[in-house]
Amino acid sequence: MVEQVLTDDAVDFLTRLQREFGPRREQLLTARQERAERLRAGELPDFLPETARVREGDWRVEPVPAELQDRRVEITGPVDRKMVINALNSGARMFMADFEDSNSPTWANCIDGQVNLTDALERTIELDTGEKHYRLNEETATLLVRPRGWHLVERHFEVDGAPISASLFDFGLYFFRNHGRGGTWFYLPKLESHLEARLWNDVFVWAQDELGVPQGTIKATVLIETILAAFEMDEILYELREHSAGLNAGRWDYIFSVIKKLGHRPEFVLPDRGDVTMAVPFMRAYTELLVKTCHRRGAHAMGGMAAFIPSRRDPEVNAVALAKVREDKEREAGQGFDGTWVAHPDLVPVAQEVFDRVLGDRPNQVERQRDDVDSTAADLLDVASTPGEITDAGLHNNVSVGIQYLGAWLRGSGAVAIFNLMEDAATSEISRSQVWQWLRHGKVSEEQVRRAIEGELGKLEGDYEEARQLFEQVALGDEFVEFLTLPAYERID
Repeated sequence: MVEQVLTDDAVDFLTRLQREFGPRREQLLTARQERAERLRAGELPDFLPETARVREGDWRVEPVPAELQDRRVEITGPVDRKMVINALNSGARMFMADFEDSNSPTWANCIDGQVNLTDALERTIELDTGEKHYRLNEETATLLVRPRGWHLVERHFEVDGAPISASLFDFGLYFFRNHGRGGTWFYLPKLESHLEARLWNDVFVWAQDELGVPQGTIKATVLIETILAAFEMDEILYELREHSAGLNAGRWDYIFSVIKKLGHRPEFVLPDRGDVTMAVPFMRAYTELLVKTCHRRGAHAMGGMAAFIPSRRDPEVNAVALAKVREDKEREAGQGFDGTWVAHPDLVPVAQEVFDRVLGDRPNQVERQRDDVDSTAADLLDVASTPGEITDAGLHNNVSVGIQYLGAWLRGSGAVAIFNLMEDAATSEISRSQVWQWLRHGKVSEEQVRRAIEGELGKLEGDYEEARQLFEQVALGDEFVEFLTLPAYERID
């Protein structure tokens, strides 16, 4: 399988891609660390004075093709074969196939995922489990692909003795294999600055030139899922203006980034995860500014993930989940978003119903300008106004979710249903980072956390010892571990 995917030509393309852009990636990761140190020393994020001309300028992104105009419901999930088929058949307009947060990046998962996506584009993908045969319907969702973030490497592929950037590996291999099949649409995760967007744009230009693809063919939606990127949304769109398909409100990672970047300050201590809804002031300011920015620039504004998982066995759980999803999607459609994310095929109809009611026959509502929105730096940073409490139940939930998710991730599953929510690396990051933050600020004691760990482990069946060790490393350590997937990656094949 590996030899079929990593042909000599593919290896050559990836090697040249890494040599061309690997050094700039390293420089930008160093810049991230320097920014983090300044934040720890007391600096606060703000809109950049040096890019004021971009924010104030009268420019728009290039139009997207017809296939990307109507994105009212997008489903997301990992790149395993069954998920790819079910998502493409879900009735959603788009499927974001994910090499990142919902994929445990074992070598087998990453290589099999490339095969699955090529088979999907060729419409030959099938799966026979013995109990059921899966194949594509006549009408399927449009395929978008999310490579891993700039911070990650793919250690199974080395260039000049060092691992290749996982971003360049995932993007480069998929685009090399599939640019002639329509495999040209992407999502970009974890950006922290417009300079990181500029690097992606230069990667796109280079790759298109190398493969004889017309410039501007690639279209990419950037996830605004770090608090630093929220201050550079205009600039990110500008850097990618020939290749932009808009921005997405990556809500779970956004909350995590607030803790990671600013959680050392007492005014940024967050209450229980369940209290940090999209309606709290700092989250509402961020999402409304995203819509305003996108529509001013002629770009799509995509809403965030509904992580609730409906139950086909428990009508009461199902009713609660669907009601919460409906409320969430009504808020997004009312704010002006052009579409939204769901994690499960059963949520497609309710999300579509909400957006159908607002959009009608229009493919989107990009024409709706949000001139009424005036989200300031203070609004984006107003975490202190978040209502809610830190409770023992919240601590136990964070511990249980963190350990259960890490256990599944280490076994090769990156999207896991826990307590009727679809958990991925982003939601697990919130769980462990909240524990770390609460400890640092004396909201809970280490004894309480260890007691919670013992109590929650006692409820689980199976071996979670390695997951427990990893959770303690990323939740109890003196220094904040930037991403839990970094130490976790060392423990998988």
